[in-house]
Amino acid sequence: MPRSKDPLYVVADVHGHRAELRGALRDAGLVDSTGQWSGGTARLWLLGDYVDRGPDGIGVIDDVRRLTDAAAAAGGEIGALLGNHEVQLLAAHRFGTTPVAGWDEPGGFRGGWARFGGREEDLRRLTAEHIAWIEGLPAVAVVDGYLLVHSDTVRYLEFGRSVAEVNAEVTAALGRSDSTAWLEFCTIMSDRGAFRDGASPRPDDPVSTMLSTLGGDVLVHGHSTLTKYFGVAPEAVREALRYAGGRVLAIDGGVYEAGRILLTRLV
Repeated sequence: MPRSKDPLYVVADVHGHRAELRGALRDAGLVDSTGQWSGGTARLWLLGDYVDRGPDGIGVIDDVRRLTDAAAAAGGEIGALLGNHEVQLLAAHRFGTTPVAGWDEPGGFRGGWARFGGREEDLRRLTAEHIAWIEGLPAVAVVDGYLLVHSDTVRYLEFGRSVAEVNAEVTAALGRSDSTAWLEFCTIMSDRGAFRDGASPRPDDPVSTMLSTLGGDVLVHGHSTLTKYFGVAPEAVREALRYAGGRVLAIDGGVYEAGRILLTRLV
């Protein structure tokens, strides 16, 4: 069966909410009552931020890794993107509290990571296998005409002018040992808000630039919660938000802000 005929789901910003993710996947029929893959040939893409802010970020990563193998065995597919919180977690692990030149942050990367929701339990349980998995994640993907990214930013294009170039440069950045370079890397990955003035499309607006450069007809992102950044009351979060003239889909339901995980079917 052609891949384009298989269901395609996306979810973002689980932030350690392992039980909530499992519940959303169960409700969609992608896992059974025991958390085992039951989605057959369905495809699922997770758009980053598995860790921090919630109770069990490492458990979320373990579930994603396990389900990836199970889905593949059933003819399905699970893909995962790199989020800014994975980058910050690795920076905290690699550089600890060493001061970073040009950054007035008490405790260096370790202090900044904690300030942005880092959980000591995630850092304590981080293993070489988890690090290798994170370092292998792509930053962007195009699937069935959807451009999938973590952050609502055009700054991905500073890494390259194609999906392959962006992902290769992000992989290279994860391997560097210069803390100043890591600070810039974290800053780019954490940028947000680039697409909210795109209701009237122009050939050179940020949405058009991202789509024409990297591919796809609709851009899908997490990172900026519907609850905080789009003004949706937590109790009113029910579905992804389409904006910018219908060209952008925001899927971060703000689970750590009393919202919910928005598992969204695209195809």
